[in-house]
Amino acid sequence: MARILVADDEESIRMVLGTALVQAGHDVETVASGGDALAALTDGDFDVAILDIRMPDLSGLDVLERIRATDKPVIVIVITAQNTMANAIEAMKRGAFNYLTKPFDLDEVRALVSRASEMHELTRTVGRIRTEVGSRYEPGVTLVGTSGAMQEIFKTIGRVAKSDATVVIEGESGTGKELIARAIHFHSPRWSGPFVALNCSAIPRDLLESELFGHERGAFTGASERRVGRFETAAGGTLFLDEVGDMPIELQVKLLRVLQEREFSRVGSTQVMKANARIIAATNQSLERAVREQRFREDLFFRLKVVPIMVPPLRDRRGDIPELIRHFLTKINAEMGTDITAIAPEAEELLIRHPWPGNVRELENCLLRAAVLAPGRTLTPEDLQVSEATPPPPLSGSLADTLRSAVAALVRDPERPAKELYAAVVAAVERPLIELILEQTGGNQLRTADLLGINRNTLRKKITSLGIVVPRGGK
Repeated sequence: MARILVADDEESIRMVLGTALVQAGHDVETVASGGDALAALTDGDFDVAILDIRMPDLSGLDVLERIRATDKPVIVIVITAQNTMANAIEAMKRGAFNYLTKPFDLDEVRALVSRASEMHELTRTVGRIRTEVGSRYEPGVTLVGTSGAMQEIFKTIGRVAKSDATVVIEGESGTGKELIARAIHFHSPRWSGPFVALNCSAIPRDLLESELFGHERGAFTGASERRVGRFETAAGGTLFLDEVGDMPIELQVKLLRVLQEREFSRVGSTQVMKANARIIAATNQSLERAVREQRFREDLFFRLKVVPIMVPPLRDRRGDIPELIRHFLTKINAEMGTDITAIAPEAEELLIRHPWPGNVRELENCLLRAAVLAPGRTLTPEDLQVSEATPPPPLSGSLADTLRSAVAALVRDPERPAKELYAAVVAAVERPLIELILEQTGGNQLRTADLLGINRNTLRKKITSLGIVVPRGGK
């Protein structure tokens, strides 16, 4: 049993959460404002606090920040109806245990409170929880998305920003990997330092070492003067290595040494210099596959992948497209002087159905072209110049064989009622489908549920009932 404070200005939310948690065996107290929540947390002894962001007099984030300045070891869960990037990142930065958006699943809330209660017991043995808070943010670094996958990315940014841990961001071209890297940098203690980006695939192999570490005059043919490398330029800030999977194998050895020893030398010099830059890497290919194919060093792979972030392609988060459209049109109007005020429903539907092989970058370019050339203030399908989504190919291979075998077996069985056909076929393909997606997502159950279009709790129940083994590291 945990002692829980629920703070929300909506009476219905207080009643629903309070009833559900009392039924789960917890001792619950409810308040209707941020001021009352702060007073209760200051004077009382609570294990877990559930705080709404928007409340009278003090927001949930303000209460969270103030209680973190005390020695109270309470675990805080933030809830809000506005699931924006800023809310998610700020909540995690300020030390929230987790972040929930309304409407929420009560089973998920109960499970989350149970985990928070366990965390509270652990924190009592190691001292109070502290977070270093900053409201630093670079204008223009805006990640958009309310999908479960994007919310998890926002949470990870909030958690990892305050440390110097190395991050590797994986995802297709155009998914916004550099934006994520910039968001991490500008929410970190290094925010006032430089953010230096280097595309490893855009620099010739024989010049990449010099670009990274710099060189002395006369170090090689054409080196007519000393040059400062990106590691020096990024000192005190962040070095973003884009397309790190394309780095030559011989240079990977030198990068590994920098990560291990935190020092380097310019090309042609024996002087050892300290590397004071946080490393964030990104790639549009599978580094695990590159390791298996001996194109990427395994030891460097593990050094880089301290905190992995997987960015889903736009086709896997189509629900974010309407919000992205509004965001880009606002940006385009401000930057290009256009005056697009609306998009026709059929045009928006066309954009949602489009496969977007170029991901978010392609969507932005499409809207930019349409906004500049459109004759009116409302975008129509004729303005967009995009085609309908290509229908998926017919089933083939092992999945089709599985379906044929299952159907044939049912048809041959005279004792089986016809009404069982659908359930039996679904059972025949459900397990391999879930296993395949879990394998492709590295065991990420939240993303797997999003791809399947089901609730995460439903996925967990199916995993248990079907006896599916989640890949190692999945959660």
